[in-house]
Amino acid sequence: MVAPVLQVRDVTFGYDAQPLFYTVALQVQPGEMVGLLGPNGSGKTTLLRLMSGFLQPQQGQILLEERDLKQWGRKKVAQRIALVPQELHVPFAFTVEHMVSLGRTPFITSFFGSHSRQDQVIMQDAIDAAGVGAMADRIFNELSGGERQRVTIAMALAQQPRVLLLDEPTSHLDIKYQIETLELVQRLNRERGVTVIAAIHDLNLAARYFPRLLLFQRGVVADGGPAEVLETGLLRRVYGVNVQVGILRGAAHLSVLPPAGEMQSEPEERNDVSHVHVMAGGGSGEVLMRALADAHIPFVAGALNIGDSDHTLALRLADEVITEQPYAPISSEVLTQVRNSLAHASLLILCPTPIGPGNLPLLQEVAQAARHGLPVLLLVAPSAQQVASEEAHERKYRREFAARDYTQGEGIKALEILLQSNAVVVQSIGEALEMVKKCLALPIEPQFTPE
Repeated sequence: MVAPVLQVRDVTFGYDAQPLFYTVALQVQPGEMVGLLGPNGSGKTTLLRLMSGFLQPQQGQILLEERDLKQWGRKKVAQRIALVPQELHVPFAFTVEHMVSLGRTPFITSFFGSHSRQDQVIMQDAIDAAGVGAMADRIFNELSGGERQRVTIAMALAQQPRVLLLDEPTSHLDIKYQIETLELVQRLNRERGVTVIAAIHDLNLAARYFPRLLLFQRGVVADGGPAEVLETGLLRRVYGVNVQVGILRGAAHLSVLPPAGEMQSEPEERNDVSHVHVMAGGGSGEVLMRALADAHIPFVAGALNIGDSDHTLALRLADEVITEQPYAPISSEVLTQVRNSLAHASLLILCPTPIGPGNLPLLQEVAQAARHGLPVLLLVAPSAQQVASEEAHERKYRREFAARDYTQGEGIKALEILLQSNAVVVQSIGEALEMVKKCLALPIEPQFTPE
């Protein structure tokens, strides 16, 4: 079996002590062509910089040919991985030929070293492959955006990379240069076996040129072919906009289009479908959400902050995800979305997530909904020891809840309202699923057992 050329192993990274993403894991085989999708701020550029060695993971590893990038050293990495940025700013009047020659820098052995005959051959080959020979003597900064992009790719090719990373290679280009750039990248992949990973905004171009797509939102939300990743509901949850996905008459590739009517920026309200509402955070809802999805039980998750591990999983599994900005307290707009979801929910499940000032309004909203008759299940932490009687359930749950309540008692007050409103403490995912199915009048199957 061929070893991956590049592996991301449980990588966590952030800026200014604030994590941008947690435990990201993926691997890329030699010769693959991978499109990296996701909205602005999702972490695509940061992930590419980590893969190139420009940034170092705070936790986890980036492996090139099964060795940690740190073991290779910067020069050896640059001889194998080339990164083409969105824009390249050059403060000097370099010619195109000079720009391409910079790609040989990692191979120069001394400070005052010059290019060898072999270097000259490789540079000319890169110029020919990128189709920029006619402009070799022109000044780089005087070229059009599409021409500069081809020169930048030629410079990357001069590195003779095994892996070519491109950050928005079609950004700010007109359609002619977008097509030319991606046709060039596709040809290099096909004819030279260069592994390509490209962050790209245009979903239609991604479907046309990349056999494998990674949908990224501070974590890998989906990984597969265009038909699997460009799914209407998934795109709506990640990008927050309604789209249509299909194959146009006479076309061979998927197309992503606005809906037939007016495009909507917010998901439609769920007022005609019975659903479960899941409140979680920090990984506390992972097993439950997987169990609900496996049982084909529709559920809404949230509110969850972008970057939370439960948010990344919910984008893949939930029917709807109510999203809040990273590290932000619950806003009034998001609280209204939660309130609307609870008004149409058949049941709410509260996972054992820590309660702090940021998410306390969610718990208080649940308490008010329970007062008005919404059935609520209180899921205990997996490590909590099971007890026999219902009264003992509640006593133990109170102790377990108090240990993760950081609101100076405000969370406990909301919990008491829940218990007085007949919220039920459940000690396992299997027990929760049985109660959900009874509430939704679904057939009861053999009890779920987590792996």
